[in-house]
Amino acid sequence: MEFLKINGAHGEGGGQIIRSAITLACVTKKPIHLENIRNNRKVPGLRPQHLTAITILKKISNAKVIGAEIGSTEIKFIPGDIESLELDEDVGTAGSISLILQVLIPVIAISQKKLNLTIKGGTDVLWSPCMDYTQRVLKEAYSRMGIEFSLELIKRGYYPKGNGEVKLHVSPSRLKSISFLKRKTNDVKLTCTFSKIPIEKIKSEIERIKKKLINENFNAEIEIKNQEAADSGASLLIYSIDENSIIGVDSLFDKKTQSFELDFDKFVNNSQGVDENLADMLVVPASLCHGKTTFLVKDITKHLETNLFVTSKITGCKYGIGKLSDGFEVIIEGISNSRIK
Repeated sequence: MEFLKINGAHGEGGGQIIRSAITLACVTKKPIHLENIRNNRKVPGLRPQHLTAITILKKISNAKVIGAEIGSTEIKFIPGDIESLELDEDVGTAGSISLILQVLIPVIAISQKKLNLTIKGGTDVLWSPCMDYTQRVLKEAYSRMGIEFSLELIKRGYYPKGNGEVKLHVSPSRLKSISFLKRKTNDVKLTCTFSKIPIEKIKSEIERIKKKLINENFNAEIEIKNQEAADSGASLLIYSIDENSIIGVDSLFDKKTQSFELDFDKFVNNSQGVDENLADMLVVPASLCHGKTTFLVKDITKHLETNLFVTSKITGCKYGIGKLSDGFEVIIEGISNSRIK
């Protein structure tokens, strides 16, 4: 059997390569050999959240997988036929549910199947979009591209105990290309959820951030929810949506500094079509669309560069990056592979 070899240490060299590679392997039915997985990380190899995603995709696509275990730096993934399923899964740690869903949703939707999944793990953890980002930002972007899914949050799960729970439903979808150009709105939504932290501290932090937004001429709509979790914690999402743009930025509550360590500039100084995290998440579906998907982004991150490279290698899609005076234009010409229609 001939495998498409993917160097997991290429570029950013992290979990994004794993997620994109196994997602596209399932959709295109191409066997892949993923080597040097997370070799440049402090703890190399597969982590629990990666293994959970691979395990679920193995079930969904009737795949054969060689080397799928914690710490493994090499796997072979041989996909079969994708089918509709109902599943109950548990990451077993506070591993990110959001990152796992990034793998599952495109595979099921693009393959014209259905998935009902109940999954336990971390809903709001470091180095991952918070669950509200997935539910409010990614969901809106995917919907515009023809991908339909719904989420029901049963319980929050913060680091280190996790134990959050989410129900996911994915519907068969028809992909379409789209453009995300320039933000025109000044209307912003700010949503915050917390557990086992004094509400006075949360309200004080939200008021501080709200004042910053107002000073930057944004109109802020605030939502604060106390949602019990096994561990103390809090997450914050600021986002804006209009017909041309979807931009969000999220943050976890830092218990040492007693504040949200928010990269505020990434939101207020971004007048483009998408934020840098969403740009990453658009690459896989855009590569499989008919026609060209265009989005403007403030910066080209290492994550985005790596994802574009890996996706083009597996699908054969074409892409281009153009420098603008205040950002970059990314154009992805999808392949509209007949096997996914």
